[in-house]
Amino acid sequence: MISEIAVNKNLSKEKIYRAILPQIRELIRDESDLIANIANIVSVLKYSFCKFLWVGFYFYDRDKKELVLGPFQGKIACTRIRSGQGVCGSAVERKETILVEDVDKFPGHIYCDSNSKSEIVVPVIKDNEVKAVLDIDSGDLNAFDKTDKNYLEELIKDISYIF
Repeated sequence: MISEIAVNKNLSKEKIYRAILPQIRELIRDESDLIANIANIVSVLKYSFCKFLWVGFYFYDRDKKELVLGPFQGKIACTRIRSGQGVCGSAVERKETILVEDVDKFPGHIYCDSNSKSEIVVPVIKDNEVKAVLDIDSGDLNAFDKTDKNYLEELIKDISYIF
């Protein structure tokens, strides 16, 4: 059982991802509770990257066609987001990762934290259905790039079995 995640925050973004992904896999390997696993994943991501303002999951309610807030780290957040609204709802409709360099330029962006400047949302897709989205906000413009996209998509693929 891992009791602490070891990461040097002075490393490059790619090296941090390479360091934490195996640790996340090990952390959730023997735990069957979805909420416990998601809470720990969110914590690892939030505290491994200094520039992440908010990290959390929204679970998709297919019947209501909306996302419902799950475990997160950061300021209070929107509790429900309709499919198609904002970055998270758009990621559900498109079934693809959305990387936003400047949230002020994203039509219909939902402001839960006025300090947010950029965002990445990665959908969790299992059996061709969106189960959830991972949402990460930064206080810096252009904080997310192909490195984040690739490693976060790898993470989501690796953990999709827990959904």
